[in-house]
Amino acid sequence: MSQPSPRGTFLKIADAVKEQINADMERVELPTLAELMAVHGVSRGVALRAFRALQQEGLAEPVPGGRWRVVRDGEQRDRRPLAERLADVFRTDGLKVGDAFPSTSALADRFDVSRPTIAKALDKLAAEGLLSESRQGKQRTVLTMPGREERS
Repeated sequence: MSQPSPRGTFLKIADAVKEQINADMERVELPTLAELMAVHGVSRGVALRAFRALQQEGLAEPVPGGRWRVVRDGEQRDRRPLAERLADVFRTDGLKVGDAFPSTSALADRFDVSRPTIAKALDKLAAEGLLSESRQGKQRTVLTMPGREERS
């Protein structure tokens, strides 16, 4: 007896995940690669192809850490690098030179990412001279505003 052809298996898996997405409108995170591999008995490559098929349909997108999330119709996401989005905080929070910059924890909650991820992005802003360097127990302060040449 011959084995069933694996061709199209990833599309069947993608369809099964679509059903999960449509059945639970609150779902934001998709199953992990390991979960898809175990449930469907497929290789990592086949599971990745299923996620990529969902991505091409605009239903899923990768997130840091190797996970995938659901993309809902009409949902707008800021796809700029985190350091660029953090630079917007200067303007949106009305910060001035010498002001304290929001804490790593507050920014992690605000941007829905981990504190280490925020810390790396803040280090980039510090390297650009916009913020003071990180020191334990000391809050970062604004050294200059984005887009300006003068430094404090």
